[in-house]
Amino acid sequence: MTEQDSEDVRLRAAIEIARDAAETDAGAEHVGDYLGAQSEHGALTHLFASRIEGYRGWRWAVTLASAGPDTPVTVSEVVLLPGPDALTGPDWVPWQDRIRAGDLGVGDLMPSQEDDDRLVPAYLESDDPGIERLAMELGLGRKRVMSRTGRLRTAKRWRGGEFGPRSDMARSAPARCGTCGFYLQLDGSLRAAFGVCGNEIAPADGRVVHVEYGCGAHSEAEVDTRSAVPVTEMVYDDTNFDVEQR
Repeated sequence: MTEQDSEDVRLRAAIEIARDAAETDAGAEHVGDYLGAQSEHGALTHLFASRIEGYRGWRWAVTLASAGPDTPVTVSEVVLLPGPDALTGPDWVPWQDRIRAGDLGVGDLMPSQEDDDRLVPAYLESDDPGIERLAMELGLGRKRVMSRTGRLRTAKRWRGGEFGPRSDMARSAPARCGTCGFYLQLDGSLRAAFGVCGNEIAPADGRVVHVEYGCGAHSEAEVDTRSAVPVTEMVYDDTNFDVEQR
């Protein structure tokens, strides 16, 4: 017997040992065809197709170890691993990173992290005079205030939101919030770009709006009465109608 023949015999024996280990661990009905072997750090891992329903493309990986040609082969581990074409679930994302605006309901808690870069301790000096005044206010009791990073993220989110300058309502508005009498300007570093709408008729009433947002309830909006039909002219009295008998 040549050296190559001896090597083939040892390989076939190792494959049988690996298959027996996989079938013992998973059941013979769940172990499919032999898919080859992979060498890892001096050990050889044999791969078998998985026949478990729902695990398409997964493989049974059986790692064997041997101290030499004349020593017995031992099974190190049997695991089910995804292959290159396996159907796998998405990467796990921590709960606090999956929460989006509007997800929190009554009674839900979403505590901020100690290292949240949107917040800084209130005793630190801020570049926002408005925050400084609030942080030092007697009895306020805030341990942390928004950092510059947190304010920039907030401004970006508000500007790109429903009440920002690029919304459909803003693009069709007769004028901008910055020129509206119902616009209540914010204090602090965001005052130049944001305020709160105080018009109960407006869709943004009580909401933070961008200075370039706008809607049809602008305080200085004008209607061309020459082309508009007053609502009062559309009201009619049906008590004066004559009823025709047939």
